[in-house]
Amino acid sequence: MKTTFLMLAAAGLVCAGCGDNSKQSKVSQAVSNTVTAPVNYLDALNKGKQSAEKTIDVVQVNQAVMYYNEAEGHFPKDLNELVAKHYLGKIPEAPYGMKLVYNAETGEVKVVKQ
Repeated sequence: MKTTFLMLAAAGLVCAGCGDNSKQSKVSQAVSNTVTAPVNYLDALNKGKQSAEKTIDVVQVNQAVMYYNEAEGHFPKDLNELVAKHYLGKIPEAPYGMKLVYNAETGEVKVVKQ
């Protein structure tokens, strides 16, 4: 009888040890999120800044291309013509890791990854 009781107790302990550790993992995730929150926040700010710069630069250049097309009757061969004819003060720099791509046939300017 004692042997049966000991066997059942041992089996109970083994089963209890195989339980779900989701509470522990949730706690470790919460601590990890709290620790990395400032880094994640700064990364999100940087991505937002790059996106805003990319949008503003492209809008400005596309407007200059459209003005050039209306005044000259054709799209510029390259973006340097916009500066030479004073439609832009200078060609804006793309955000880090990006570049401006101009299609002279359609007059479209895009910012793409290098």
